[in-house]
Amino acid sequence: MEPEDVLPTTGPKVQILGTSPTCVTLVLADEDHTLGNALRYVLAKKSAVQFCGYSIPHPSEAKMNLRVQTAGGVPALRVVREALVDLMAMAGTMRKTFDAAVADFDDRRAAEGGMDEGA
Repeated sequence: MEPEDVLPTTGPKVQILGTSPTCVTLVLADEDHTLGNALRYVLAKKSAVQFCGYSIPHPSEAKMNLRVQTAGGVPALRVVREALVDLMAMAGTMRKTFDAAVADFDDRRAAEGGMDEGA
């Protein structure tokens, strides 16, 4: 199945379920394991997080459930927001590193006169 085969959702991008400020479930539309696993990893590193996990209810549904429980009265939504900011910073660093490596490769390739067409 290709990404364009999945129909985009028409509802809200994020739904917040739960009434406790320290234990929430977020339903994220049009997200999958790419965001889920990375966000779970960043959340698990936070000292205030007691539990975090995510699930994809069914492959034909374009949504992800993210469950976060915090300790010490720390609001779960605040921790999720911080984790998203941290994840964006990590992605930015990876992008800069990747772009620098590609530029370095291109420079070395140009200095060597390029590669043979048949290689």
